[in-house]
Amino acid sequence: MSADHLRPLTVRREGDGLRIDWSDGVSTFAAFRHLRMNCPCAGCQEERAKPPDPFKVLKQNEVAAGPPAPTAMRPVGLYAYQITWNDGHDAGIYTLENLRRLGETNPTANPER
Repeated sequence: MSADHLRPLTVRREGDGLRIDWSDGVSTFAAFRHLRMNCPCAGCQEERAKPPDPFKVLKQNEVAAGPPAPTAMRPVGLYAYQITWNDGHDAGIYTLENLRRLGETNPTANPER
């Protein structure tokens, strides 16, 4: 099946992550922390490109939010999802290809069902 025809059949919260069953029969899992750390928005990409700051002070909303978790997820056309995070961030548009890649490369992925 070509990537152009790859579609999610089910998208659901599973524990601390996102399980997606794909139209090619593959099931992927990505921890919310992994998804949030790999937000594709320009601001997050720019922040990741900077050298690490060992003295970074968390913003109040980051502390209050706790571990990353989505508060909403909405489809964007037929090609992506926009995730609103519990820290208030909502600028990332996760393409289906990106969600697939993040689910396949997630270092803390749950084992297959």
